[in-house]
Amino acid sequence: MLKIFVDRGGTFTDIVAVVNDSKIINKLSRKAEQFLIVPLPNEQWIIVYKLLSENPERYQDAVIQGIRDILGISDNQPIPTEKIEVVKMGTTVATNALLERKGDRTVLLITKGFKDALRIGYQNRPNIFARQIILPSMLYESVIEVEERYDTNGNELIPVNLEQVREDLQTIYNQGIRSCAIVLMHSYRYPKHENQVAQIAQEIGFTQISISHLVSPLMKLVSRGDTTVVDAYLSPILRRYVDQVSAQLPNTRLMFMKSDGGLIDAHKFQGKDSILSGPAGGIVGAVQTSLRAGFKQIITFDMGGTSTDVAHFKGEYERQLDNEIAGARMRVPVLSIHTVAAGGGSILCFDGASFKVGPNSAGANPGPACYRRGGPLTVTDANVMLGKIRPQYFPHIFGKDGNLPLDKEIVNQKFIELSQEIYQATDNQNSPEIIAAGFIKIAVENMANAIKKISLQRGYDVTHYALCTFGGAGGQVACLIADTLGIKTVFLHPYAGGLSAYGMGLADIRVIKESAIEKPLNQDLITDLQEVINKLKNQARNELDLDESIKGEKVVPKVSLKYQGTNSTLLVDFADNVAIMQQKFEEEHQLRYGFIQSQKMLIVESVSVEIIQMMETPEEPLMTRIRPLNELPNPIETVQVFTENKWQDTPIYQREDLQPQDIIKGPAIIVEKISTIMVEPNWKARLTDYNHLIVERD
Repeated sequence: MLKIFVDRGGTFTDIVAVVNDSKIINKLSRKAEQFLIVPLPNEQWIIVYKLLSENPERYQDAVIQGIRDILGISDNQPIPTEKIEVVKMGTTVATNALLERKGDRTVLLITKGFKDALRIGYQNRPNIFARQIILPSMLYESVIEVEERYDTNGNELIPVNLEQVREDLQTIYNQGIRSCAIVLMHSYRYPKHENQVAQIAQEIGFTQISISHLVSPLMKLVSRGDTTVVDAYLSPILRRYVDQVSAQLPNTRLMFMKSDGGLIDAHKFQGKDSILSGPAGGIVGAVQTSLRAGFKQIITFDMGGTSTDVAHFKGEYERQLDNEIAGARMRVPVLSIHTVAAGGGSILCFDGASFKVGPNSAGANPGPACYRRGGPLTVTDANVMLGKIRPQYFPHIFGKDGNLPLDKEIVNQKFIELSQEIYQATDNQNSPEIIAAGFIKIAVENMANAIKKISLQRGYDVTHYALCTFGGAGGQVACLIADTLGIKTVFLHPYAGGLSAYGMGLADIRVIKESAIEKPLNQDLITDLQEVINKLKNQARNELDLDESIKGEKVVPKVSLKYQGTNSTLLVDFADNVAIMQQKFEEEHQLRYGFIQSQKMLIVESVSVEIIQMMETPEEPLMTRIRPLNELPNPIETVQVFTENKWQDTPIYQREDLQPQDIIKGPAIIVEKISTIMVEPNWKARLTDYNHLIVERD
C-alpha cells in the first residue's frame, strides 16, 4: 500500500510516497535521475519526486500526473486506487483564487444599518503618508440588509423579517449567485437569527451557506464578517478541486492540510482553513525533522519558486488569530508564517537607476529564463550565472518533451544584454557575474528582513537558533542568509527539496474550537472557563473520527488574555490557578513589548481547545559509515563558482556519496536529486548518522 504526501506549490509540485511494493521501486530505479529513493526499515521505501505545477502540453493536473509517474502508468490507464492507502495534500488552489479574485459569486447578509461595515473596516492606514487610500476590493458582489437585532445581553429587540429575507434571497438566487455569507450583530453569542436566515437560504437552494457563529464564533463584527465572506467565497472552489481529485482517486482516503498545521478529511475542508495549506505543511515538516535532529529552537526558511516563507519555533507551534492575507481580513487560528515575495522565480529587473528583485514571479509557466519557455531573468538564473546551480545536476524536465536540462546559454546572453543596458544608463561597466551577485545580495537582504520581523522584532535572539532550510531553492542561499543574521548553524534534511510534502506525512489530525468570553480574569471565573472548555472538547470530538488509527490523543486548552482597555491579546496555557496564567502572560508581554502593567486588570477575551490525534509517521533510517574516518569522499568534479566577488575552485559532491562524520569545507557544492546546496567559504558541512546535513560556521 502507498501513502502519498503532496504539496502543490506555485512553481513545483512535490510528492513524497511511502511504498512497500518492491515492483514499483524496481521500475523507478531505471529512472534514478528523476526520483530520490531512500530505503527504510521493514521493507519500505521513501520516494521523493518533483514536477512542474503547470505544464499544459504534458498534463492537466500535476498531482494526478505525479501519482501516475510513481506508479508507472500511462495517461489512459485508470489509477489502481486499491494500492493507495491515503493521500495527504496541501494546496494553493484557494490562496491563488483569493490573490486573483477568482472565487465564487457571493452575497453578504448583514444586520440592517451595517451594509458598509466590512467596506469601512477598521480604517487602518498601513501607509500613513498616502494621500489616496485605496481600499481592497470586496469579495462579495451584493449585500442584503436583514431587519433584525439583539442587544448585547441577548434580548431580542427586532425579530427577523422572514418574508423580506426570503424575497431578497430569491432575487439574488435568480441572478445566478449560489454562495452566501450570513453575518448578524452579536450572533457569536446569540445565533438564533442567523440559523433562521440560513434555513431560508437552504430552502431556496444556495449551495454554499457560511454562517458567522460557526465560521468564527468570536467578537468583532468586521473580522467575523470578513472571515465568513472569505469562507463563502473560497469553499465552492475548494469543493470543486476536492471533487476533481476524488474523481481520479475513487475510494481513496483524501486528507488536506489546514492553515493551523493539522490534517482534516477532504469533505470537511473549508475555505477559511485553506489559505496557508501548503506553507503549513512546510512548517510541520521543518519542526518535526528538526526535533528529530535535536534542534529545539529553529527559524524555518522555506524558499520555493514563487515566495519564501519563514516562521519561528521555540517549543510549540506559534499561531495568530487576526490575519490579513491578500487584502482579506480573517479571524481564525493560522500558523504564524511570514511570507516575502522572493523565491527562485522572482523576476530581476533594472529600472534605469536601481536593481529590483520581485515581487513579481515567473512562476512555473513560463518560469525562469533557463526553463526554456522564454521566461525573464530570475533569482534562479542569477545562481546559474554564478555557477551555484549546475544544469547537468538539475532535473532534466524542461523543453517541449520534458527531458532537457536548464539552458545556461540563454542566461549568459541575457545577463550580457543586461550589463550593456546598465552601462548605457549609468556609465558603470560591470561584468555579468557581478550584476548577478548584486541581485542575489538584494534577494538575501529581503529574506533576512522577513526573518528579523518574526524573531528580532519580537524579542528573540536568533544567533542561538538553527536555520532549518528547505524548499527547492533554500540550499543555494542558506549560508548567505545565516551570515546576514549571525546564525551559526544551518540544518538541511535529506528531503529538504520536498519537505513541505514530507510535512503532510508528519502532521497530526487537529481540531481547534473557540468561544468568546470577554470577562475579567479572577479565581471565580475558573469554574466557568472549565465548563466552556468541556463544551468545546465535546464539539471538537464530534468532528473527529474516533475510529482513527492513532498513537495517542492530546488536549490543549488555552486562554487569550489582554490588559483591560487594550486590544492586543496573548495566548497562554489554561491553568486552574490564576496566578500561573498571570505570570505566563507577563513573561510573554515583557518579551514581546518590553514592559508590563501589573496594576491593570487582565481580561479573558476568548478560550480555545485543541484536540490532537497523533498519527503514525514515516521513520528515518540510520546510516553506517563504511569508509575509514580519515578518508574523505571524492568530488565528482571541480568547477568555477563566483562567490565573495571572485571566481573560486569549488568541488562538487553527490549527497548520496557522503557518509556519517564526513566533513566538507566550503566553498563546495553538494548536489541532490531535488535541490542544490552551496557551502560558502568559511562554512563546513557535516553528515550525521540520520543523513542530516548540518552546515556550521567554520
